[in-house]
Amino acid sequence: MANPLDHLRDELEAPVAIRKFGSGWYSGFFALVLAIAGFGLVVALRWPGWFATPELQTVEKTLWFRPVVHSVLISSYALALLSLMLRTKKAIGFTALAIGIAAALLGGANVSPRETHDWGIFFGVDFFVVNLIAAGLMFAPIERFWPHNRDQRLFRTEWREDLFYYLLSSMLVQVFTYLALAPSSIINANTVSLAGIRAAIGGQPWVLQFVEAMLLTDFVQYWFHRAFHRVPFLWGFHAVHHSAKAMDWLAGARMHFVEIILLRSVTSLPLLTFGFLPSVMQAYVALVYIYSGLVHANLKGDFDRFGHFMVTPRFHHWHHGLEAEAVDVNFAIHFPLWDKLFGTFHLPAGRWPQGYGIPEKMPRGYWRQLAYPFVRSQKAIDAGKAEAGH
Repeated sequence: MANPLDHLRDELEAPVAIRKFGSGWYSGFFALVLAIAGFGLVVALRWPGWFATPELQTVEKTLWFRPVVHSVLISSYALALLSLMLRTKKAIGFTALAIGIAAALLGGANVSPRETHDWGIFFGVDFFVVNLIAAGLMFAPIERFWPHNRDQRLFRTEWREDLFYYLLSSMLVQVFTYLALAPSSIINANTVSLAGIRAAIGGQPWVLQFVEAMLLTDFVQYWFHRAFHRVPFLWGFHAVHHSAKAMDWLAGARMHFVEIILLRSVTSLPLLTFGFLPSVMQAYVALVYIYSGLVHANLKGDFDRFGHFMVTPRFHHWHHGLEAEAVDVNFAIHFPLWDKLFGTFHLPAGRWPQGYGIPEKMPRGYWRQLAYPFVRSQKAIDAGKAEAGH
């Protein structure tokens, strides 16, 4: 007897030809996304001490939040029923309906908080839901209407691994934040002499601080990123990110635990050290989440001129390219200026990479990839090169 999850996977990965509009596939897909979002929000409301981030708990206490949750759940029910009526195969619709019913059984939008622990440890279920709605519901439709690679499916190869990365980075937001901010706290405690500079920067107009924050962090990230390509041991961590063989908004989530912590550390370090306003930092973090999805997305558009001033999908796709000309180029996150200044800019007019990935054999699955930098061997590197025909 087939596993129900296998039926769901097969339905999600169905060929483009049999999931056109009117087939019930899209209504089922959006029903599933909204059901997961609604269930996650209900869980966060029921056990806020375990599953809600402190920042979002403030939002969850507003008068409009519960009506929004209720609307999300009602929409998921309606779309699930529509999918069940239209589609011969019912796996997506039934799964969405089951998750929505589970959310209702927990109490739905009117759920009351339950007493939880006071350990000070939480998992960001609500943070994951916000990310899923903000990024998934934004980029998934855009990639369908304006794709660079029309043959690439929404649920392409290795999508489950990347979704798990996305889930884990959201759920462990507290751990990542604590470990990333620890170096900044130590440095700030020992740099009292910078108090005047911090006051001057913090007193600038908000918009000017935001632009400065983008430029400063981008410069730091350029060299951080370049080091992870040039230092063999560091490359073992970054290779996990580059191992994605298809580019879309979800591919940007594939990052090793260690690299996430180090990247967030070097991003927060200049902002905290030089006294940028907390609201500037929060806005910048929100921008990075959206921008990362954008530059990895499967979106068409050459932007030959604009790509010389701002990082675009084609610019960053060349960074992930498998061709020889794509090796060690385009390290900037926001501004190609740094690549131009330091000789790593590459944006051939009107051309895209023909393939993505790395010339070494990366194991499948999150836990094997987590261990990969520590067990990486020349044998794996040679096997990957032989497989790729290098």
